[in-house]
Parts: sequence; C-alpha cells; structure tokens
Amino acid sequence: MTSPLVATDLVQTYGEGVTATYALAGVSLTVAPGESVAIMGPSGSGKTTLLHCLAGVLPPTSGSVVWRGADLATLGDRRRTALRRTDFGFVFQSGQLLPELPAVENAALPLMLAGTSRREATRVAAAWLAHLGLAGMEGRRPGELSGGQAQRVAIARALAGAPGVVFADEPTGALDQATGADVLGVLTSAARSTGAALVVVTHDEAVARHCSRTVTMRDGRITGTHVNHPAAHDEATR
Repeated sequence: MTSPLVATDLVQTYGEGVTATYALAGVSLTVAPGESVAIMGPSGSGKTTLLHCLAGVLPPTSGSVVWRGADLATLGDRRRTALRRTDFGFVFQSGQLLPELPAVENAALPLMLAGTSRREATRVAAAWLAHLGLAGMEGRRPGELSGGQAQRVAIARALAGAPGVVFADEPTGALDQATGADVLGVLTSAARSTGAALVVVTHDEAVARHCSRTVTMRDGRITGTHVNHPAAHDEATR
C-alpha cells in the first residue's frame, strides 16, 4: 500500500526556557509516493534534523510525522527501529558500508536483519547490484570499489528491502562532480522505478535539480519550495 509521508508542525528544541535553541520551528511537509524532494539550506538551517525526524531517528519535541497511519513521534524505540529496517532505506555521504563484507552482503544486510534468509537476501541484493551497473562486482569489498561504485552498493542496500521512503543525507558529498551527478541519476531513477519516495538533504543546487521538488530551509523553517523538471535536466546533462 502506498502512502504519503506527512509531517505537521514539527518543532525540535535543545535546552529549555530562554536558552532553548530551535532546530525546527514549526515545519510541515508532505512527500508523496514516487516523489523526490531535495531539502536545501545553509549549515544549521535544520535540514538534517528534519530528515532525522522524518525517518523516525529523532522524536520531535512536538508535532507529528505520520506514515501509513502511524505517528512516528508516538512510537517506542523498538517500533521505530523496525520501521527503519522494513519501510525506510538510507544512503549516507560516506556510504557506511562494512569493510569486511563483499558488496552483495553489504547490500543484503538490511534484508537479513529483517529476517530474510541469507540465500534470498543475497539473490535480491545481487539483482539490485546488476540493475545499478555492478554485475560481476558482487564479491568485491568496499576497499576494492571506487567511490561511485561504493555509493551504488549503498543505493542497492537502501532499495533491496522495497522501502516506501529512501532518505539520502548528502549522498554525493564525498564524490567529484561528474561521479556525483551519475550517482544521483541512478538513485532518483531507481527510487522512481520502485515507487518509493525520496528525500535528499544537500547543499548542492546541481544535486537538487535531479529531484522533482526543492524545499529550502533557514533557521528551522521552510522558506520556499520550487518544482523542478528533473527529466529535462537529465536530458540536458547527457
């Protein structure tokens, strides 16, 4: 069942009283199935805090994040952890692959943690690696891959469990511009093909243009939103 991810009036504070700092100051955002949203803003604007609240990593001080009828803010740690294994996928700046595992086992890890047999998990992971252009590299460890290849493994890991939402935090920050553009094209295309929503935190306008919508933030608030045309951008960069 497809469902939007709906955040309403999110507030996140650190400290109390007159010394309280607002990382989020009343943020509302809806991300539809199959939509890709880039969240942009200067350092300290609240964009990473917003991503963590949307993904159930960080409970907000107040407000709600509703996914498939459940408010993540009211769930216990165990339920939120389970959702991050089954419903949400993650791509990080550095990939965060386990160096001792080959690519196929890195990509299969979330499935195995969710209870899928090793045989089935590696079968699904291998199919995703092939889909992302890494056929024949299943046995390579992260140290034997280029930065762009390692991020493709991270993308396969994020998508192998058929998540409803993929969260990407500066996924091209450690890559050169050309490799970053290639990885973003792969990520947005793969997420779109599965119907998953995609939320990307970035400081790079070129990265944001790959997404269907850009949301800008400053001082814990959304200051603007812009509809992009990623298909036209992809054609222009080929």
